[in-house]
Amino acid sequence: MCRLNNAGLTLVVSQMRAFAKLNAIDAAIHLKDLRLPPSNRFEALKGERKGQYSIRINDRWRICFEWYSGNAEQVEIVDYH
Repeated sequence: MCRLNNAGLTLVVSQMRAFAKLNAIDAAIHLKDLRLPPSNRFEALKGERKGQYSIRINDRWRICFEWYSGNAEQVEIVDYH
């Protein structure tokens, strides 16, 4: 029998959430498609990441990407802390 402690369960939930958000990015036709649900916290990035966009996996992790002709490119999962 496999048991998960709270940290292990949190990791599994975060991985599932990341997978779902990556699928949402892949399915998006327009950037505006990523504004919902509000928990995505979709935003255009600034500074050295200008030209990139992000949605949140949770408070710690974001998916950052560039958007060209209806497709996400240079997709990465970033620890913002």
